[in-house]
Amino acid sequence: MVRMMTCDFRFLLIPAAFMFIYIQMRLFQTQSQYADRLGSAIESENHCTSQMRGLIDDVSIKQSRIVALEDMKNRQDQELVQLKDLIQTFQRRGIAKLTDGGGQQIPVAAVVIMACSRADYLERTVKSVFKYQIPIASKYPLFISQDGSDQAVKSKALSYNQLTYMQHLDFEPVITERPGELIAYYKIARHYKWALDQLFYKHKFSRVIILEDDMEIAPDFFDYFEAAASLMDRDKTIMAASSWNDNGQKQFVHDPYALYRSDFFPGLGWMLKRSTWDELSPKWPKAYWDDWLRLKENHKGRQFIRPEVCRTYNFGEHGSSLGQFFSQYLQPIKLNDVKVDWKAKDLGYLTEGNYTKYFSGLVRQARPIQGSDLVLKAQNIEADIRIRYRDQPEFERIAGEFGIFEEWKDGVPRTAYKGVVVFRIQTTRRVFLVGPDSVKQLGIRDS
Repeated sequence: MVRMMTCDFRFLLIPAAFMFIYIQMRLFQTQSQYADRLGSAIESENHCTSQMRGLIDDVSIKQSRIVALEDMKNRQDQELVQLKDLIQTFQRRGIAKLTDGGGQQIPVAAVVIMACSRADYLERTVKSVFKYQIPIASKYPLFISQDGSDQAVKSKALSYNQLTYMQHLDFEPVITERPGELIAYYKIARHYKWALDQLFYKHKFSRVIILEDDMEIAPDFFDYFEAAASLMDRDKTIMAASSWNDNGQKQFVHDPYALYRSDFFPGLGWMLKRSTWDELSPKWPKAYWDDWLRLKENHKGRQFIRPEVCRTYNFGEHGSSLGQFFSQYLQPIKLNDVKVDWKAKDLGYLTEGNYTKYFSGLVRQARPIQGSDLVLKAQNIEADIRIRYRDQPEFERIAGEFGIFEEWKDGVPRTAYKGVVVFRIQTTRRVFLVGPDSVKQLGIRDS
């Protein structure tokens, strides 16, 4: 009986063993499938992570691009304001081509009035310019260049149909080089460079006449500059032509036909050529551009043409110079009122090869005086006179006695040619203040 039970138990173990093996195989199969699925899940997760990192990188790159595009958009918005005004101006006035009588007219020079925030001054200047410019507008196309966004000035400028408006918007902060300096002089220098770049390089003018928004012009202003343009084309030693004489006060001038060469840049209504601007534009100063032009390192021995009697009158008592010298030097200026026929005048004496001989002849013919009471002595002589000065302090003392400008820049007195300053007394008689270097350069001897 026991033996039969033992045999039965063994028979039972065989199916149990097969069942165990079957269960183990199923379990192994299931584990293998789970491992495969887990591996796939991990691989998918890694792939997703990689994609996510790629997306994050793309987003970062696009964010950087968005910031750059926003900066570009801000700059373009600023330019768009200027372009819209310019397009509206051209559309309204129909001056896509500057013509005269249906034929192509090559301008002598563009004329630009530099403005900022004085609408009343601008109106007076434009009125004076229009009086003589409108009949010859094709030869002298007129522009107003405004620095900043003063609405009264902009509205006034856009109210004129006979000119083109430009606007300089400068948002870059100004950092002065010395404590206490006026920011205005830095902004003026930036505006001048921008406006001249526009006129010479964008509008392709060969010459530009620069006026300021506090000037009136003489009847022969444009004829004078047309004659000066021809002279500048002939003589490369002439850097610019000016309509201004610093010693042009009524008591010191007489002859509306008299022109001079000067080593001192006069400014205040002046013309230059594109070839000269090509040289100046890349190194234009941050401030005080007019005094910068008076440095010998910049004019490099070249000279400037100026009249005896001014062709511009500066009425700007209030401005960036805060009325400096206005009552003494600017208000008494004589504005020429004679319509000179400059086309009929031979200006060959002003070329470099002829002028030294011509001018030294005038100085040599003058009667020398010296000592004290120079003004009284000069008034009692019925002829041109010349007075020697040894140095800048002595020049300043003599100039102060007569009442002319005492100022020097870089070793050159205002209006001087080779150290000689000339002005008139008692209407017609010339006074020549002759420096120590003038004697050698002009061959002058006191006898």
